[in-house]
Amino acid sequence: MSIGEVLAQLRADFPDVTISKLRFLETEGLVEPRRTPAGYRKYTWTDIARLRYVLTAQRDQYLPLRVIREHLATMGDPLTDVSQAVPVEAPVEIRLTRDELLDKAGLGDATLRALEEYGLLRARPGGGYDADALEVATAAARLAEFGVEPRHLRAYRAAADREVGLFSQLVSPMTRHSNPAARARAADTVHELAALTQRVHAALVRAGLREILGK
Repeated sequence: MSIGEVLAQLRADFPDVTISKLRFLETEGLVEPRRTPAGYRKYTWTDIARLRYVLTAQRDQYLPLRVIREHLATMGDPLTDVSQAVPVEAPVEIRLTRDELLDKAGLGDATLRALEEYGLLRARPGGGYDADALEVATAAARLAEFGVEPRHLRAYRAAADREVGLFSQLVSPMTRHSNPAARARAADTVHELAALTQRVHAALVRAGLREILGK
């Protein structure tokens, strides 16, 4: 089935689902439709069963996508009912000391101080560095191998702040509700918006560099 046909199959039970949502679930690794030689997605009934599982778990159990992904990994039969899935604990939030962050990221102390100076990462309230700080530090260490310094990354901090402001306006109405379902939708919406803007950014960079690369 095409993505449009899948949408038609799901809309009766999940009226809020969109093509953008289906693509987002694919980027999150929750469904993997095969591609035709022309690049079009083709879904099987197994793919639809997985999508129904994901959407039902979000709607009825308010589960975050990372937990749903772990549920799917433990299920031999993709048609297993959501209520019969074995609960899987959400990953524990990591908290690293400064030395642990430097070691895991392969970063020097001077570079870390520069990243903090430019607002690219910071310790959490109460001390320690989380998974996002490790992600930034690891990427910065690799970028340094190409001669990209923390000062070159200031524009990314500014762009991220603008996105945070925009996304906050879009999801704030959802976060005002005490309903867990509304808060779960807000979290998923933020993830989807972030994934989409990353795609736009990557495409714009590729397009801008195409002439330089001679393609």
